[in-house]
Amino acid sequence: MISTWTSVIVLLVASVNGERNEDDTEPCAKVQVSSKVVRLGSPVAAACIIKEGCHVLVGQAAGIEWHLDDRLIPSSPGVNGSSRVSRAVVSSFNHTRAVLTCGIQDTRQVVAGVTIWAGYPPEAAQNLSCQTNLTNPNTMTCRWDPGLQETHLVTTYTLHTEIWDSNRNYTYELPEGVHRYTIPRPQFALYSEMKIYVKGKNDLGEATSTPIVLEPLGAAKFDPPEIVKIHEPEKAGCLSLSWNLSPHQDWLTSTRLNLEVRLKTADSSEWTEEPILKSRVKSSRPVERCHLLHGTQYLVQIRVRYEQSPWSKWSSSQSGVTLDTAPTGRLDSWLKVSRDPMHKQLNIELFWKPSKQFRANSQNVSYIISFRKQSGGMNQQCSTNENYCTFQLPGRVKRMYLRAVNKVGSSYPTEIRIYRPKDQTPIQSVTAVPCDHDRSLLVQWTSVETSGLMGYVVEWRPLLKTNLSYIRFDTVDKNYSTLVISGSIEPYKPYGISVYPRFKDGIGLPQTIKAYLRQKAPSMVPKLQTKKMWKSHIELTWDEIPLDQRNGIIQSYTVFYRDEKGPFDVVSTSQEERKVILKIHNTESCCEAFMMVSTFGGSLNGSTIHFNIEDYDPITVVVIIIPSGVGLSLLIIFIVLTCFYKHKRLKGHLWPLVPDPANSSIKRWTSESTQYTLSSWDNDEPNPIYLSHLSFLDLATKLSKEDDDLWLKSTEETSDLGESICGSPFIPGYPGSNINSVPYASVIFPGPCNSPTPTDPHVYLRSESTQPLLETETESFSPECYQNMVVDGMPREQCFFGSCHECLPEEGEDSVIVWDEFPFLRALAMNDTIND
Repeated sequence: MISTWTSVIVLLVASVNGERNEDDTEPCAKVQVSSKVVRLGSPVAAACIIKEGCHVLVGQAAGIEWHLDDRLIPSSPGVNGSSRVSRAVVSSFNHTRAVLTCGIQDTRQVVAGVTIWAGYPPEAAQNLSCQTNLTNPNTMTCRWDPGLQETHLVTTYTLHTEIWDSNRNYTYELPEGVHRYTIPRPQFALYSEMKIYVKGKNDLGEATSTPIVLEPLGAAKFDPPEIVKIHEPEKAGCLSLSWNLSPHQDWLTSTRLNLEVRLKTADSSEWTEEPILKSRVKSSRPVERCHLLHGTQYLVQIRVRYEQSPWSKWSSSQSGVTLDTAPTGRLDSWLKVSRDPMHKQLNIELFWKPSKQFRANSQNVSYIISFRKQSGGMNQQCSTNENYCTFQLPGRVKRMYLRAVNKVGSSYPTEIRIYRPKDQTPIQSVTAVPCDHDRSLLVQWTSVETSGLMGYVVEWRPLLKTNLSYIRFDTVDKNYSTLVISGSIEPYKPYGISVYPRFKDGIGLPQTIKAYLRQKAPSMVPKLQTKKMWKSHIELTWDEIPLDQRNGIIQSYTVFYRDEKGPFDVVSTSQEERKVILKIHNTESCCEAFMMVSTFGGSLNGSTIHFNIEDYDPITVVVIIIPSGVGLSLLIIFIVLTCFYKHKRLKGHLWPLVPDPANSSIKRWTSESTQYTLSSWDNDEPNPIYLSHLSFLDLATKLSKEDDDLWLKSTEETSDLGESICGSPFIPGYPGSNINSVPYASVIFPGPCNSPTPTDPHVYLRSESTQPLLETETESFSPECYQNMVVDGMPREQCFFGSCHECLPEEGEDSVIVWDEFPFLRALAMNDTIND
């Protein structure tokens, strides 16, 4: 609405200003102000004058009112209170552009107006600078800043140059808002000084910058020069190089320029701190740089300028090698010794590196390790171009010598003492953390106070590279317990760091850790595998992540699992264990699981597996069967071993020893000891059994029921058993006549025959054995003759158990039987004697 009203006022002002009286010479009314362009914030005074006869006031008695854009401002009548003149004052004009109008009161009819601008005068231009371009076409470009304060007014700038040698002055008009200008080559001289300045101008004033005086060539920035060649040096430690300006500027070969040279060794990542300045040189003459390392390859760059002009960019690098000389200084070494007990040799691993004082002084350096022989000469043990060597030495060797060799000569030998390893370590813990914006590792350790401790050796190597040439080391004084490892340390790669204690007489056992410069999530997650499954439980296993895929130290393995409808359960395990046991709540549904592997740098989830729990429980069955089988096997083994060691005792209990009459001697039973002879193991019986003699039983053909217990009757009822023994095998009707077994019994008494007479009666024991007393080859029970009987010094045949026509004595001979030779018959004879 405000902008619309302002536009209307402007149009009315234009209309009123264009309104003429009848003779068309002057406007009907006008507004007079002190200035149409004022400084922002300054006061503005204005007067509105309406001429006589102006038709806008005909028939009206109203006064005049003022507006600044749409805002009413106070006014005062003109001189003598004239209604045709009015004055107004704006105390502070705070608009960069505004319209001041006057009009008739009540009708708001505008009769005249004027546009007023406000701003600031220009400031002097700042930071005026000019630079000459020597590339065709040659020009000089000047730039400046208009100042910090905005003028809000139209401001123009002009560039002025004055060439002192030729008295030529040039002024260059610039469009509004442009603050740079390029002067063509004909309007300046390269070697003539000139004065340059800038003027700024608007309706409120003008300002001139501080002039600068320069020589156009001194304002030129050269293109990067070129190193043509690095010459073979004439003396050690120096390099000589030829150079040229760029092809666009080679016409300035006679101009003396300032030149800077910077160098670095081929294996260095940084240039020398301070470039070497060569003043007022010409491109046609070589430049020499000395005080360099001998036999060292250098990379060289140069840049140029004229007087105080800007430096050109650095040229491309060129390489050169200084002259070789013999190596100087000593080498830092690290010796690891172990003994070979089979061959009485020492296994040596020797590593070395240049000390701060060492200079190879050659590009091709080799190293020689030797030791002194007992005869006095030197024995060369190893020669290599690497920074390590492994070999064996005799156990008697106490020291060896390390030298650096090139084509010119060798360094002074570095003596290395051979100490035996010590089974001792005062180091308690080792840690390694990133430092210096993750560009190096800070190794820290703690140790206990130990006598003879001289310091420490810190060794580190990349675990993914097995070559010994990648092993690095450094020595630390015993008063320090930290070391910063820098150099080619790569992120996400594992490094093995070992800290060894160094004693006066050897090297102790190390403490070793694994460290990473930076860590991130592993590159892979191992696949879950089902190892065991039983009701409501399942055991999952997985393989170890390859070392090059870990990207950090594994902190944990986390397994997420659930059934189809349940929430996730979580089981975590440490990096050492690679198995988990899951407890399934709902065994009737399908289950799923996946694993997450975590390091300090992040985590990665693996793929999901699905599995079902079986209804039967084979593992439980196996768990029950195996112990049962083992127990049963042990029991059987125990029984077998018992039977093996106690088989005679068991045999005596299970199968009692029954004498075989055909192969035994009753004489020996009764005459020698009358003790029932058993195996030696039975001598320990507390109540040994003694037999008196063998007795046959005279049994009836049919026994009554009461007679069945005949064997259990007392001795009084069985006193005549001895009588019935004669001829009992021949009792008519006795079953023994048709079978080969005869029952018999023994008299049991508590002691041997030579013991005192017992007070207790004897006991008869029935034998249940079916052992035949005498066996015949035929079914008939005819007695057999015993041959070769000796009677009165003559061999005779004798017949037992009745007459036998084959055994009858000859006439005139007596039938005399020697009973001592037949103990069985002797028992019969004893029975007959008793009966008599």
